[in-house]
Amino acid sequence: MIRFDNVTKTYPAGRDTPVTAINNLSLIVENGEFLIITGRSGSGKTTLLNLASGLTRPSAGEVWLDGVEPWYLPDAEQSRLRNQKLGFIFQFPSLIPSLTVLENVLLPASFSVQSARQGVNERVVRTLEKVELSDKLNAYPRQLSAGQQQRVVIARALINQPEVLLADEPTSNLDEKTEMEIMDLFRQIHQETGVTIMMVTHTSQLVSFGTRTIGMGHGEIIG
Repeated sequence: MIRFDNVTKTYPAGRDTPVTAINNLSLIVENGEFLIITGRSGSGKTTLLNLASGLTRPSAGEVWLDGVEPWYLPDAEQSRLRNQKLGFIFQFPSLIPSLTVLENVLLPASFSVQSARQGVNERVVRTLEKVELSDKLNAYPRQLSAGQQQRVVIARALINQPEVLLADEPTSNLDEKTEMEIMDLFRQIHQETGVTIMMVTHTSQLVSFGTRTIGMGHGEIIG
């Protein structure tokens, strides 16, 4: 589903030596995997997710998503590919406070082609039932707990029925009990849908939820 071929990503640092976030990395993420990526802060984990999503362009090498190299596509095609293939779950909930739960979850579908929007309202209801928030359709983010907000983010990421979920530290701001509930939800979604998941975490206790784990350090795979 995702392939990294000798990928390097560097960032300019003014007059200093450029920072190498990813260093000549090659990796294949198979269709249907639940890949968990661990490592210390600054090891390149988030940069790897950004490369997988096509939000960050590699400085060298190539990144392929389902057989397509996004950077060979026009901007509109890149956006369409991300919208249709990918779901994003960020470290912080990133919900729009002026929108209800229903409106936040609907948001990605508003950028889809007309055919993809068919039946979207029914999908919203089913998805919110899956994340146990069907009674919060008209609530605003400020009225939800941190765990409930993260469930809304997961529902929003699922609404376009993506083939890949990319999750960047999705439980880092949660207490231990809520963290386990969210991870159980990830496992349930993976088992029921077969979606490919790439999840970054610094918590080693969560690796048992995945089907494979890699450790990163200094922009490279170290285990």
